[in-house]
Amino acid sequence: MRSGKRCWLLVGLLCLGLWPMVAASAQETPWDNLNKAAIKAYQQADYPEAEKLLLAALKEAEKFGEQDPRLATSLNNMAGLYEDQGQYAAAEPLYQRALAIWEQALGPEHPNVAAGLTNLASLYRAQGKYTEAEPLYQRALAIDEKALGPEHPGLATDLNNLAGLYDSQGHYAEAEPLYRRSLAILEKTLGPEHPNVATSLENYADLLRKMGRDAEADKMEARAQAIRAKHAQENPQK
Repeated sequence: MRSGKRCWLLVGLLCLGLWPMVAASAQETPWDNLNKAAIKAYQQADYPEAEKLLLAALKEAEKFGEQDPRLATSLNNMAGLYEDQGQYAAAEPLYQRALAIWEQALGPEHPNVAAGLTNLASLYRAQGKYTEAEPLYQRALAIDEKALGPEHPGLATDLNNLAGLYDSQGHYAEAEPLYRRSLAILEKTLGPEHPNVATSLENYADLLRKMGRDAEADKMEARAQAIRAKHAQENPQK
């Protein structure tokens, strides 16, 4: 749901934002239905309606208990909506509470915890709070590398996020190997012509330009453009 935030977040990879559910359930609950309706409203940019539905979903989620992962999802969703509207002060405690629930309910090394850490880190990054964001991104990366493996697309997103943070601060030497590794993972797991590979190439190229390596950046940008052109031709309705 963060497709507009290019550079730090790889489109389509980061499973954050408005999650429909933590795990599949045998029978849909009012919470499920409210969450789905909220996602639809969000996708239509009807934020007042999305907020109303998310608040109703949160009320339903409270019935599951204070440590239920579905409550964390509702808190996360509400925080994501507030963040997207620049309401950072409202989003922060919700992200923090969601993260605490996931840590307690699922354990400190669960991928949902990594996702919660990334959400909170991205909120801090948006506010220029780089010192607060860095250890959260680093912990998320460590969790996902252990839980998902060293060649999972989700790990590529973690690498990209941390690289973007370093990039923002002018720490180009620290960012480059992370962008390079992220790109390699995506090329191997998704294929060399996947749209997410194009995004990764664009991120890396932007860094190379800042480092004065224009020739390398030109090649990456040309390749990214070719990928996007081919994807648009093959998927005209998307």
